[in-house]
Amino acid sequence: MLGVLDVTQNVCPNVRGQGRPARTMRGHKNSMLAFAFFKDGRRVITATNDGTLRIWDLQDGALLGEPFRHQTNGVFSVAISPDERRIASGGYETIIIWDVEDNQMVFGRLLKHTNWVYSVCFSPDGKRLASGTGDDTVLVRDVETGTVLATLDHPYTTYSLAFSPDGLKLACGSYVIRVWRTDNSELLLEISADSLIRSVAWSPDGQQLVSVSDNKKVNFWNLLNGDKIGELRTGHIRSTGIDSITISSDGFFITTSSDDKIVQLWTQTTKGQALEPTMGVESVVISSNEELPVSGDDRGKVWLQSIKDILEQGEEERITEGEDAQRQQLLFRSDTQIFVIHKTVRNAFIGGDLHTVEHLLTQEINGDVNNHNSYANRSVARARNSEWDNALQDAVKSIAIQPSLLGCISKGIALCGKQQLWDAMEAFDLAFVFSNRDPVIIDLLLLIKAISLFNANHHDEAMRRVQELAQHSDALPCSIINSYLRVELAKIAFEDERYSEAADRLKDSIPSITDLFSRKILVDPGLKIFTVLFGWDFDSLWQTANKIRCDAFLRADRVTEAVESYQYMTSKIDEAAEDTCLEWSTALLWDHCLAFKKNCTAHCISKGDEALATSNYETAVELYSLGIGLDSSCESLFVRRSKVNIERNLHAEALHDAEKVIELNPSSYLGYEVKHAALHNVRRYDEAIEAFNIMLSKLDDAPDPQIRKLRQNYVSPSEVDSTTRQVIQAQLENAPLRLLDTSTGHLCSREAQINAFMKSTEYKEILSFSVTRAPFRTKPIEEAVARYFSWVMLSHRWESKEPLLHDIQDKAIYDFDPVGTMVKLQTFCKTARDMGHRWAWSDTCCIDQNNPVELERSVNSMFVWYRHSALTIIYLSDVPPSSKSGALANSTWNTRGWTIPEFLAPNVVLFYQADWTLYLDDRSPNHKESVAIMQELEEATGIDAEALVAFRPGMSVAREKLRWASTRVTTLQEDIAYSLFGIFGVHLPVIYGEAKQNALGRLLQEIVAQSGDITTLDWVGRSSEFNSCLPADITSYKSPPYSPPFLSEDQMQTSISSLRDAILVKLASTLYARLDNLSAPRFANRRLHLPCIAFPVTAVRRRRSRDGESHPTYEVKADGLQDMSITTEDKLVQFSRARSTRQPFLLVRPWSRYDLELSDLVDEAQSADDDWSEPQSPSDTSLSGSHGEDEPVDLEFHSRALRLIVHLGQRFGALLLAQQRGGEYKRIASDHNIIAQVRDVASIHDMMDVRILEIL
Repeated sequence: MLGVLDVTQNVCPNVRGQGRPARTMRGHKNSMLAFAFFKDGRRVITATNDGTLRIWDLQDGALLGEPFRHQTNGVFSVAISPDERRIASGGYETIIIWDVEDNQMVFGRLLKHTNWVYSVCFSPDGKRLASGTGDDTVLVRDVETGTVLATLDHPYTTYSLAFSPDGLKLACGSYVIRVWRTDNSELLLEISADSLIRSVAWSPDGQQLVSVSDNKKVNFWNLLNGDKIGELRTGHIRSTGIDSITISSDGFFITTSSDDKIVQLWTQTTKGQALEPTMGVESVVISSNEELPVSGDDRGKVWLQSIKDILEQGEEERITEGEDAQRQQLLFRSDTQIFVIHKTVRNAFIGGDLHTVEHLLTQEINGDVNNHNSYANRSVARARNSEWDNALQDAVKSIAIQPSLLGCISKGIALCGKQQLWDAMEAFDLAFVFSNRDPVIIDLLLLIKAISLFNANHHDEAMRRVQELAQHSDALPCSIINSYLRVELAKIAFEDERYSEAADRLKDSIPSITDLFSRKILVDPGLKIFTVLFGWDFDSLWQTANKIRCDAFLRADRVTEAVESYQYMTSKIDEAAEDTCLEWSTALLWDHCLAFKKNCTAHCISKGDEALATSNYETAVELYSLGIGLDSSCESLFVRRSKVNIERNLHAEALHDAEKVIELNPSSYLGYEVKHAALHNVRRYDEAIEAFNIMLSKLDDAPDPQIRKLRQNYVSPSEVDSTTRQVIQAQLENAPLRLLDTSTGHLCSREAQINAFMKSTEYKEILSFSVTRAPFRTKPIEEAVARYFSWVMLSHRWESKEPLLHDIQDKAIYDFDPVGTMVKLQTFCKTARDMGHRWAWSDTCCIDQNNPVELERSVNSMFVWYRHSALTIIYLSDVPPSSKSGALANSTWNTRGWTIPEFLAPNVVLFYQADWTLYLDDRSPNHKESVAIMQELEEATGIDAEALVAFRPGMSVAREKLRWASTRVTTLQEDIAYSLFGIFGVHLPVIYGEAKQNALGRLLQEIVAQSGDITTLDWVGRSSEFNSCLPADITSYKSPPYSPPFLSEDQMQTSISSLRDAILVKLASTLYARLDNLSAPRFANRRLHLPCIAFPVTAVRRRRSRDGESHPTYEVKADGLQDMSITTEDKLVQFSRARSTRQPFLLVRPWSRYDLELSDLVDEAQSADDDWSEPQSPSDTSLSGSHGEDEPVDLEFHSRALRLIVHLGQRFGALLLAQQRGGEYKRIASDHNIIAQVRDVASIHDMMDVRILEIL
């Protein structure tokens, strides 16, 4: 039997007939990756990228049985056992051995490999199964048990392995070929290869090993010593490498396949024949009866071709080629009619070896100095080297010896080179004498003359002469020369960097050159005359023209035209590659094509990036698409185009490109990165997050540490989830405990709200968005959470039969009949929903009124809930539609106690009328910005506009806040106090059922205790049972507080000047010091410890009642004070100094440090200040101060002390206190303010009684 190398010894693989597949079959959707024939040659099993295997009947193309499902994304290898009972398939990390008859797995999945299994094969006896993968190992298993018999170390990925025919050896291919003994795993041979080995096969005799690789060659190896004994250059010139090789059982046929859509068949007696499927081919096999080769493309098609048909068609094509060659006519008679020249010299001329030419011709001249032909020939050689003087000298010598056609031609060429054009024309004209009037020779001389002028830089004249000649002579030779000269002009423009001009010059020429090229006219032997004379290369003219045009367009930044030119060139190369004599040139041209494709692709990327940087998205996409048209395997182009399409909101296109990137490089993170972005933008967040997680795994598993480092640019979803939950908790701290879902109408707890968010599109969006933002920022999450959990509060007047929590629990409010107050609740929720808010709150149904703990928490938090709401809707049920200004002021809503915090707390409010239309038809987004509405509300409530619009809770202006509430009413009497908790910023127990006085007392006690503010003691009416210094009812604050008369600075200075006596100054300083050391008012356990200046009452006398007086009035005298009248319902015991009483009374001036600070103000107006103003900085409780009575003082201190005395001399609001038996005091309430004034401001000693009294 002949060796497999012998099969190809006389083969010219570049000559390929074009066999067409007799039949195609399709049963898969993805790429065909592997095949195996059964022994009968009628059945074949196929494996594809969709993870399935199928058995076909080749006679009728039918599928036999159900498919074998491998359970992975792809099956890369398949083999049939020699007894045809078993099938082995290899996928990702798995091998499965199948039983052919029952279509079942024999062992299940065999797991030992950690990468794709690229090759499996049975030993000839069927007892062992070998498998090769990308994990640097080859495993040999026992077929019956699945046990691993041997583990062979094999560097790099093992793409192919094969048992020798006798089963004693196993060959494995990667970047090396290793041959092992199968009985003891001994390494017999290692062969180094110059590129990646894709497939190996044994010769039938087992003496040779054949391999194919990425270098597009078939290599033959001697297994005795590992030497390469031959190689075969295949016709797979456009492929990235040969994927598979198969040898027939008798060694007579060899097949190869690659991704260039070519399957080649080789025999001993024929040239290589080509099958050409429409798509790239992954694998090929020959049937055991050597009748049928099978191949598969990357679209799931099986291609069947009879070997007999291939051989017969190839023979027919060779006969046709021979007849065409006989019909081919020469353009010119051979150059030997002009040149008398030795064959060796001629070949050197044609090959461009001018040094050899000159050397040989010089030897001829030295041997025969009168050989005019040798001089003429050397003149031509020297002219081609631009040695014009020497060329002219040789031409003249030749003519001198004997005038001849070539002598005249060589002289004309040399003179043109010297720019002696007149003389050159004469020389050419003389040459016509030797033409023998032969029209072919005459035309040739005219063309040579024109070319010489062209080479002398007279381009236009030369082109004109050629065109004129074409009108009177054979047009074909002129067309050839014209085309060549146009290419030369383009070359000149290109070299001068006039790239657009170069490209445009070739625009019309290339089609004609292509026609000449395809008709094989450019290989006419008659054209060699121009090669000899001028060095012209007609063989590569077409290639040169196309190369220049492609490069010129590219350098001129006319990228689209460059790509079109490239595609035109490659399509014509495919056609020309069928021609024997052109195959060598097209193969060489492919090197330029590959280089150009690389450069043009890089240019598309560069220019596309520039366009992207300026937001010129359409241009960027166009350039990236051009690059993809050049190189559809360039993943970076798909990545870029995907990103640009995302910017253009063309998300389907972006997603398609992302999937293509993943297909091209499944191990890269880039495809999943752009896939995530595209899916995110189309709001397919679940898929986007899945893609992102895969991207993170790709980054984590990347072998390149620089790629792994990119992981720090991203945030893990778990971190985002954890942070989101923390932000939610922070957000809900200020939110109601329950909220109504405006979309569903269901009442939801906080847990239900959180669960709804975690399942919502909003959460998935923020999760998908935040993971790509490192360093991690919480602000977007906070904004998203705030938007989602924003709620709308309802402020309204309760009506009868409001829906309560137990009425709507676990029900949708929209399902209730729209009657009664349910309509209000339903419309409120719909209004909030229509404004884009998901959550709403109403005090009727969102609080469990029966849960005291929840109720207390709600009351204390209500102000905060309204404060942090996105909107508060104020529903005025008694304001009819289309009401005019004033209706709000007259609404019952404006009299209720709880409505004060409900419109003060929110930042945004909207007033709605009874029909749920906006009050005054004011469509501004916030009625707090409506001047008309706020002015009406200010006049109705007495609350200034600034507080209405931008209220701040706290203890400031406590007396004024109490006045706001003094006219309000609540259904439950305790609520009048509870409603003010938020306004003052206090948290107190909520005790429904307690007395109104107790609730109000606790609130006022807390105000005084926290702030020391004694303005809360400025009231008239009845005393509270909680403490006598506090009122029994909030209405006691209706009356405005007493304001002392304004004292100007001039009046102040006049009063001070009357107090300059040294004794008075000393007393004033002493009093100042005492007051300065007083502690702040203190309130605890219902007892008020009040710092004050006391004035003992010396006499009380009841005045005779007048008509209309409901309470008695008493005339009161006190030490140091002017006499006064006091009206009170309390009965005072009349007494005088002459008649003492058992119950002493005091008139006291409550003391606040603010009074001390007020006396220190020099320039500030007094009119706005009063004795009841709040303290600014409570003093320390210690009575020791910085100014003792005997300490020296300065003038400034004296001035402050005297100003204090003048201030104390002003009228003030006093409290009447009655001493109790335990020494404590109680306040005697009055119907009017008790206004007192010292009798004489100079009687400072009357104001020295400074005390802290305990008042019950």
